Amino acid sequence: MADADLSQLVKAYDVRGVYPDQLDEGLAELFGAAFAEVTGAHEIVVGHDMRPSSPALVESFARGAAARGTDATIIGLCSTDQLYYASGALGLPGAMFTASHNPARYNGIKMCRAGAAPVGQDTGLMEIRTRVEEMLATGLPDAADAATGRVTTKDTLAPYAAYLRGLVDLTAIRPLKVVVDAGNGMAGHTVPTVFEGLPLDVVPMYFELDGTFPNHEANPLDPKNLVDLQARVLAEGADLGLAFDGDADRCFVVDERGRGVSPSAITALVAARELAGHPGATVIHNLITSWSVPEVVREHGGVPVRTRVGHSFIKQEMARTGAIFGGEHSAHYYFKDFWNADTGMLAALHVLAALGGGPAPLSTLLSEYQRYTGSGEINSTVTDQRARTEAVRELYARRDDVTFDDLDGLTVTTKDWWLNVRPSNTEPLLRLNVEAREAETMAAVRDEALRTIRAR
Repeated sequence: MADADLSQLVKAYDVRGVYPDQLDEGLAELFGAAFAEVTGAHEIVVGHDMRPSSPALVESFARGAAARGTDATIIGLCSTDQLYYASGALGLPGAMFTASHNPARYNGIKMCRAGAAPVGQDTGLMEIRTRVEEMLATGLPDAADAATGRVTTKDTLAPYAAYLRGLVDLTAIRPLKVVVDAGNGMAGHTVPTVFEGLPLDVVPMYFELDGTFPNHEANPLDPKNLVDLQARVLAEGADLGLAFDGDADRCFVVDERGRGVSPSAITALVAARELAGHPGATVIHNLITSWSVPEVVREHGGVPVRTRVGHSFIKQEMARTGAIFGGEHSAHYYFKDFWNADTGMLAALHVLAALGGGPAPLSTLLSEYQRYTGSGEINSTVTDQRARTEAVRELYARRDDVTFDDLDGLTVTTKDWWLNVRPSNTEPLLRLNVEAREAETMAAVRDEALRTIRAR
């Protein structure tokens, strides 16, 4: 069994580590038993991505759950949002084996309760960690009082695709040419079925499922991983490009000019579409999204609610407020009609419907939602996250026009710009985001903050 430090393996939102050094089949079995105990479920659903280590880890997890008397339904290869669909549609807790966009040597587990409700640091993940720690000390307990659970298989791809297409009507759109970069991840599995029969000319890129990621990292948040897609959109004369991350729960958009579209602009676009059918509804956005998001929500009669970064927090706020939609700067998009869970595929269908519903190119369609200039997320390795954050606070403390907010890291706001610096939960990093009304202002604030963060 892996000699794992669970304090490093169990993150704020999921389990993630290097296979087999930190996470192996033995630990996966313990996590399966702990998940069954903490959820108290009679049955769970389990899926996995295309990483070579995933199938064996899933089998071990299911075996651990079965040892506690819990049935396990394995849905096999799937995207993370397909697992959320299965959890919601079947009313079962779920576990997805994936390390998302991390390199091939990693794997992990994203878990949810029935109805795709999040399992995070404050909603069960620490209990699961404690149970695993106990079992590491004593061994997997005998299920003397319960019959061994059954392990069965089920295919959910077709009903998942049908459910998504039932939420967004694409039957009457004009024909569109779309380049899709699956990054050798799970979009290569889901896109052909979801897009089947729609008026789309799909140009596939890297659809071969390959957990070694031979072409580029399956992390579209990093601009270098969009270069191939941008070039192909231009070469094909396509209407747009779509890029998915490794487990295909995030979707990034490239316009017809080959330019990346801010996820904040997509959040604003989808919010406007959702509010058209639900006047006065609440829309969640995290504190890293553009100023344009709450502006657009208010302009369309909605109520914006600001929250900290992270899917567990967004999903909790979705449930608490009854929000119709939520979006993050990282291209996670959450829908009330999808059990408050995130699905990049549904966001992509909204973009296709909006674009195909009129004659304008995507750059024109999105121009009203891209009002400010942002830096994107910039990471800096630091030895003391708290000290460098306080140095940024001190940098602006004497200015009269500045307000400070500690909701998630430190946010500094003026009438012309804002910045947020927040610590990584998993690495010795500080993450900086800056937005301003003018590009020159953004660059000046960005550079000033980076000098302070990186000072020795």
